[in-house]
Amino acid sequence: MPLLEVDRLQTHFRTPDGVNRAVDGVSFSVDRGETLAVVGESGCGKSVTAMSIMRLIAEPPGKSAGEIRFEGRDLLKLPEREMRKIRGAAISMIFQEPMTSLNPVLKIGRQIGESMRLHQGLDRGQAEAKAVEMLTLVGIPEPKRRSGEYPHQLSGGMRQRVMIAMALACSPKLLIADEPTTALDVTIQAQILDLMRDLKVRVGAAILIITHDLGVVAEVADRVVVMYAGRKVEEAPVRQLFAKPRHPYTRGLLAAVPRLGSSLGGRPGRLAEIPGIVPSLKTKIEGCVFASRCPEVEEVCLRFAPALEAKAAGHLAACHHAVRGREEAA
Repeated sequence: MPLLEVDRLQTHFRTPDGVNRAVDGVSFSVDRGETLAVVGESGCGKSVTAMSIMRLIAEPPGKSAGEIRFEGRDLLKLPEREMRKIRGAAISMIFQEPMTSLNPVLKIGRQIGESMRLHQGLDRGQAEAKAVEMLTLVGIPEPKRRSGEYPHQLSGGMRQRVMIAMALACSPKLLIADEPTTALDVTIQAQILDLMRDLKVRVGAAILIITHDLGVVAEVADRVVVMYAGRKVEEAPVRQLFAKPRHPYTRGLLAAVPRLGSSLGGRPGRLAEIPGIVPSLKTKIEGCVFASRCPEVEEVCLRFAPALEAKAAGHLAACHHAVRGREEAA
């Protein structure tokens, strides 16, 4: 049985202009010890999916439906008291922006120790000592001194490491990382990715990583889910997805990745782009959600939504032309 099973998840928000279908029928699973990446451009519903799993969507205006089964228990049906026992202990999350996620008036050691005091019953001294151990684990120099400092005294890379230390403090079974390398320079990004790979082996946690960076996906993921306009359009093992993408949107994303050295030896070419804009999530789309931007669009795409079907072993795609794309790529 998978550690996490998300089945037909819908998270909608009621607004003055209508219902915003941020996540619209998304399903996937995460096995124990696996790293699953959820990929897509800004506004596709990646972060809302993560927040829905953590039950952090405010109701109202939001409302989640479907099933989110963690170790067989549907999280959406649990009372809030039971969910608090899981959140931060069995499931932890690294939020997108560490500076706004850390409390600016509390010292680092106290913030890391808070979850251990709550979930493991440690006293303040024990929790702060364990916090120093966690800072050592994530590679922060002079961990005892840093434990007594405030977030503004740390660099962006150190704050991100603190967020990882907080998330791993109670040895979670599932770690959700929402854009863990955003706003970090390339060197620090590489260090954070190396750290996550190392900790996955040492702690044994499954990882659900939310990102728009396909370089990050190639580095750390075992499988990939591609989202567009609130829906899942493709899912595959990472090597298979990069080698033979079946959905036009995935092919567009891969084509838009800058290539090292592409501007050398002559006139630099223009970066590839996906024309058009994402459709409004407040409008019910009858056909394929990508039809308005797809270079392969036909009448059937505008009238009927494609089913998410297996196009190869372990490879799902929601496209009327996915089989044709496979034949061309073969």
